[in-house]
Amino acid sequence: MHTVLVVEDERKLRELVRGYLERAGFAVLTTGSGAEAIQLGQTVAPSLVVLDLGLPDIPGEEVARELRTTTQVPILMLTAKSADEDRIRGLELGADDYVTKPFVPRELVLRVQAILRRHDPQEAGGVRSFGDGELVIDEDRREVTVRDTTAALTPTEWALLTALAATPGRVYSRAELINRTRGYEYEGYERTVDSHVKNLRRKLEEDPRVPRIVETVLGGGYRLGLPRDRT
Repeated sequence: MHTVLVVEDERKLRELVRGYLERAGFAVLTTGSGAEAIQLGQTVAPSLVVLDLGLPDIPGEEVARELRTTTQVPILMLTAKSADEDRIRGLELGADDYVTKPFVPRELVLRVQAILRRHDPQEAGGVRSFGDGELVIDEDRREVTVRDTTAALTPTEWALLTALAATPGRVYSRAELINRTRGYEYEGYERTVDSHVKNLRRKLEEDPRVPRIVETVLGGGYRLGLPRDRT
């Protein structure tokens, strides 16, 4: 059973989210404190964190940043901030998805399920190598190695990379990548793909300003720039 940590300072909303997640079959831990969320995230090792950004003690952005220093737990941000720039900043901190208030609880559950499906090792299989071994994707271990160094990817970064690696050189539009990485239709916010690509490049490229692995195709989208190695 997956365990979801819900970090939300509004008690009624926290209990509402808890109820929907429990009915969907999740074990749920809750807290209204950013400090406690950091502690639980590091000691309990939840499967996913639903994180409100407007916490009373520590900003949710700081909680996400702290969690990212010690774990790659999937993070779904929950906030009243609806501006695109707020959304982009959250994704650049390593969030896997972003839900704005007010929201439909069932939609939140669907997003949690979609993130966890992308992170499920049972769906993995096989080892693929690209660019004479520069990039290796081991789906059984859910591990990415670049220039003989393991890169710690978030579930969304993993989904993005494996989508591109399915057909190296093929150009994927932002809308197509949203659908492939989210696992469901995701209206608008194509700029979120750019944020995830920016994070991915920081982890994979020798020089993120001159990317060779995840390439931009002007007017088209993105492609994997390395050819697949023959086995």
